[in-house]
Amino acid sequence: MSFLDQIDTIKLPQHIAIIMDGNGRWAKQKGKLRVFGHQNGVKAVREALEGCVKANIKFLTLYAFSAENWNRPKLEVMALMELLVTSLKKEIKTFQENGVRLNVIGDITKLPSNAQRKLQETIEATKENTHCTLTLALSYSSRQEIVDAARNLARKVKDGKLHADEINDELFAANLYTQNLPDPDLLIRTSGELRISNFLLWQIAYSELCFLDKMWPEFTKEDLFKSIVDYQQRERRFGKTSEQL
Repeated sequence: MSFLDQIDTIKLPQHIAIIMDGNGRWAKQKGKLRVFGHQNGVKAVREALEGCVKANIKFLTLYAFSAENWNRPKLEVMALMELLVTSLKKEIKTFQENGVRLNVIGDITKLPSNAQRKLQETIEATKENTHCTLTLALSYSSRQEIVDAARNLARKVKDGKLHADEINDELFAANLYTQNLPDPDLLIRTSGELRISNFLLWQIAYSELCFLDKMWPEFTKEDLFKSIVDYQQRERRFGKTSEQL
């Protein structure tokens, strides 16, 4: 029996975020170059997206490329950027058939011009789709996102458009890159690493965390479905007691 059949459709997480980790190590274990792992990681992205569509998850956010990843070897970065472009070209049909809308967060101005162009073309082509929003975190740093939000609010205070006492959680969140997304209910990380790596630090304050031992290229729909089932077995109290729920 598939874990999909065990999912409670009443208690679905609205938003799932995934740290896609382990491509390079997976390739190294097979005696291949790191780019081989990234190429196979694209298949896992498709598995995750199609799994979300099947399970009726409305928002999926993938940590595709961190701001720190620019420090990797130049050839690997170039290969990743080219892979991004070719993948978007190949997957546009899948997006349209499954009602997937593409969204991007991060400093995409640092991406090559062809990657920026293809991202904007895909965003425009899928903007009317409503079944699932796929957000790619590209050249993304959560700390930088928080700093940018603070700077934006500080400018508004300086310009007299906002009083400092008016700043609260909701207003701060409205100045983040994710202002149009709900906070993730579930965060999944592959590869066995037990850290967050500068990803959605503000947004995951009350997210349930799920760490998987398998590498990202090995990730399947069943892994997604099992993670959802595990999530549904947890009690989410948001600071309250069990009796208050």
